[in-house]
Amino acid sequence: MTPVQRIDYRCMHRLRVRWAEVDMQKIVFNAHYLMYFDTAMADYWRALGLPYEAAMHQLGGDLFVKKASVEYHASARYDDVLQVGLRCARIGKSSLVFNGAIFCNDSLLVTGELIYVYAGASSQSAQPVPDTLRAIFDDFEAGRPVVDVHVGDWTAIGPQASVLREAVFVQEQGIGAHMVWDAGDASAVHALSVNRLGQPVATGRLLQQSPGVGRIGRMAVHRGMRGAQLGRDILLALMDASRERGDSQVMLHAQCSAEGFYQRMGFVSRGPVFEEAGVQHIEMVLLL
Repeated sequence: MTPVQRIDYRCMHRLRVRWAEVDMQKIVFNAHYLMYFDTAMADYWRALGLPYEAAMHQLGGDLFVKKASVEYHASARYDDVLQVGLRCARIGKSSLVFNGAIFCNDSLLVTGELIYVYAGASSQSAQPVPDTLRAIFDDFEAGRPVVDVHVGDWTAIGPQASVLREAVFVQEQGIGAHMVWDAGDASAVHALSVNRLGQPVATGRLLQQSPGVGRIGRMAVHRGMRGAQLGRDILLALMDASRERGDSQVMLHAQCSAEGFYQRMGFVSRGPVFEEAGVQHIEMVLLL
């Protein structure tokens, strides 16, 4: 039998074992491993570029667990950092079979198999897995892109970008609508990530701050898709657009909660923290 390795899994979820998940011997209770697999499944859907609830609503169905089996090889202990891998091993007419594995460093602790049935959301009667969903799984497992980044003007990008801005800035963060859209949209370069169902999942824009300086802003990622590097892809697309038009640097006003993200992308903080639209921000800059 071929040894199970982390490299076998395109989607890996990382977690740390908490005190509440272990017994007196500081060994993880067996049932928690199923919870770990279930938690990792959320990351798998993010990797597919699919906000689960919105995707299932558009497809007209839902997934229900039919069977779950776990094989134990070694124990996880309190404060261990685990890597949980998932892969879609097979898609039948109405079923999806996932293989899972849990590792601590290079040690394999647990393997599992999860079988889901695609069914009507209310009737829970089995239905054929939609061809579109089947293709998304196939492409992801084969390493092909499942999200496309489009760059264009407001006429082309605006309708779908507006949906994201409304959800993230107005509804989630409580920013006034009059501060979310402005005259700059008409002249800006816009970027938009769209998944394979045609749903917008991330957006941003690039303005001309001054000669040779681009200004990136209105960065928004679907709430259910954060952590899937969609913001990174939008940022890179806008940086490329700035570089292509001859800018020597780009700057932005980052929400303080996102400062670490921009630092990892090479941006450097500049100046004091300030308030913008009722939210704490910091100016950041990157030389191109």
